[in-house]
Amino acid sequence: MTVLLMAGFTLLLGAIALGLVAVRPRQSPVPLERRRPTVDQPDSQLSRFAGAAGRAIDSYLRRNPKRFLNQNVLETAGVKLNQAEVYLLVILSGITLLMLGWVLLAPVAGVLLLLLTPAAAHLVVSFLTGRRRRRFDAQLGDTLQLLTGGLRAGHSILRAIDAAATEADSPTSEEMRRIVAETSLGKDLLASLIDTSHRMQNEDFAWIAQAIQINREVGGDLAEVLDQVGHTIRERSEIKGQVKALAAEGKFSAYILGAMPFGITLILTVLSPGYVDPLFTEPLGWVMIASAVVMMTIGGLWLRKIIDLKF
Repeated sequence: MTVLLMAGFTLLLGAIALGLVAVRPRQSPVPLERRRPTVDQPDSQLSRFAGAAGRAIDSYLRRNPKRFLNQNVLETAGVKLNQAEVYLLVILSGITLLMLGWVLLAPVAGVLLLLLTPAAAHLVVSFLTGRRRRRFDAQLGDTLQLLTGGLRAGHSILRAIDAAATEADSPTSEEMRRIVAETSLGKDLLASLIDTSHRMQNEDFAWIAQAIQINREVGGDLAEVLDQVGHTIRERSEIKGQVKALAAEGKFSAYILGAMPFGITLILTVLSPGYVDPLFTEPLGWVMIASAVVMMTIGGLWLRKIIDLKF
């Protein structure tokens, strides 16, 4: 058993090293004549293999675009890797989990882990996307203050957005820079603001876009209008906080119920080795695992529907 653990640990370290090499920083875009002299170091076999694999995946994706974890989704999640690099990491993770499950548990467990790897990657990206959108929503009040301050200082709305991109925190700064870049390339300001609200799924930011557009059509003091919008947004945020506090108990109960089967399995494996082995070695155990996955999925969706309060 010790030898198997060592082999599995070695495979895991190897896959992690290959993934790190694959997503290493690219060559600096600064021209060669402007760089400081450095000592050239030859690439290792691992580095060349990872680079070749990444280029092959990128070439395939260019010929056959895929919607799964595409570049727009990765940018919304704040992931700095491109689609080919993410696919390479998913493939390496799946192969590693396949080997570990095959060696340590059973062949069917390894195959199951391999099949679940893309779903796990999707969940991770969804989590990062949700966290980034929540941070954007939490920073919206400060963003409005930056915009109104710039407008009262005599700047145009686009210049105020540019100033907010400089002074705001991430992810607001990144989204503001994107708006400035799109408008400088000829895109309409309202369209860029609406696209940002859709990308961040933020209804309050859509209100800001509409207020800016109405002011551009009829005139008036835009800073005062944005102050009123900001007051409304702060009141909505206060109510949202109250709703989240009331729903916290239900969410915590859902997390406990979802983690309980895995926790019990882990405790039984530690306290009584071999007790749960039939689940992974017997056909009846495989059927029970598949049934448990289906029932947990239905239960998880049901609980999510109960605790996901719309406001």
